[in-house]
Amino acid sequence: MMPQLNGSTKVLAIIGHPVEHSRSPAMQNAALAACGLDYVYVPFGVPPERLAAAVSGLRALGVAGFNVTIPHKIAVMAHLDLLDESAEAAGAVNTVLNDAGRLIGYNTDGEGLVRSLAEDLGVLPGNGTIVIVGAGGAARGAIAALCRAGAGRIVVVNRGRERALELAQSMARRYGATEIIPTADAAELRPWLGDTALLVNTTSLGMQHEAIPFLRVEELPRTAAVYDMVYAPPVTPLLRGATACGLNCANGLGMLAAQGELAFRIWTGALPPAGVMRGVLAAVHPSSQQLDNTRKSA
Repeated sequence: MMPQLNGSTKVLAIIGHPVEHSRSPAMQNAALAACGLDYVYVPFGVPPERLAAAVSGLRALGVAGFNVTIPHKIAVMAHLDLLDESAEAAGAVNTVLNDAGRLIGYNTDGEGLVRSLAEDLGVLPGNGTIVIVGAGGAARGAIAALCRAGAGRIVVVNRGRERALELAQSMARRYGATEIIPTADAAELRPWLGDTALLVNTTSLGMQHEAIPFLRVEELPRTAAVYDMVYAPPVTPLLRGATACGLNCANGLGMLAAQGELAFRIWTGALPPAGVMRGVLAAVHPSSQQLDNTRKSA
């Protein structure tokens, strides 16, 4: 149902290029309606060359806040007034609050992951070694949030050694209490697998049904959990292999909902009712139930 718009309705938005595929408008508007808030959430397609003008326009129009998606998550930082620790550490912004004309950038992706790990897998970051597959922006946000949540040791595995090393070093400087170890292939990763409590895929590997070439899930201990940020398809080769080994596993649907809930809280001061955003996503991705069914039948 469309909200009843009036002169006092506050506007929230998402900017990206393209943005037509985004599930955020459906998620956020359902949550706003459930809370009875006088807001509306709309998508704006913004090509890269118009980013500065778009951000300036959103500020001038008094838009209460907005999400940022590909390809603007890094570039938008130059147009903001202040960065929260979550955005500084991740090196990217996915949520912006308009605080009386002052634009403040946040990154809710990492905390969304931590919340999904707890809710979907019962995993707390402080227990055992965490293996992160990938060294891009998603990995950076994930590692920062896991460090803040108390992770003791994180092993980064990436086919490009330099990127893994740079990521490990920069995070170690910021979060000295966490041991962060770069690896580049199966041989370097193997010594750490036996102690792994959690493995997280932060790459797009699996979206085209491809396996992660340097990873053998069967070498993980049977107590390990596996999390794949990919949620479409709902069962990637990584998750299929984890299920075959009897491992606790989940896809990224919970993270997508959790990061949206956290952005909602930044803008409105309250979390939406539990399950509203996830319910919207499940309706759009009904095959997400396939993962639960696969796990139960294993």
